[in-house]
Amino acid sequence: MTYVIAEPCVDVLDRACVEECPVDCIYEGERMLYIHPDECVDCGACEPVCPVEAIFYEDDVPEQWKEYYRANVDFFEDLGSPGGASRTGKIPKDHPLIAALPPMGEGH
Repeated sequence: MTYVIAEPCVDVLDRACVEECPVDCIYEGERMLYIHPDECVDCGACEPVCPVEAIFYEDDVPEQWKEYYRANVDFFEDLGSPGGASRTGKIPKDHPLIAALPPMGEGH
């Protein structure tokens, strides 16, 4: 089991969760943040600090955002397990589901 970042994060990228994560498993894509499912230790530290309530335990993802579990997993398909987001910096891509969304977040 793991935590999942869903649609409210798209184009917001607040990063409070990144600062709170004790294992550095939250990676930044072009338009949203992604939690690495193999690196996450299920501590839950990220969930309460998210200002847009975009982080959910895998079993608690709202029905309208269920596909975000797959987006978080698939985002790392070609990256493998880098062993920490601070090593990679921003990754210049997004999952196709996110890339296809219209502009969101503040001002949109």
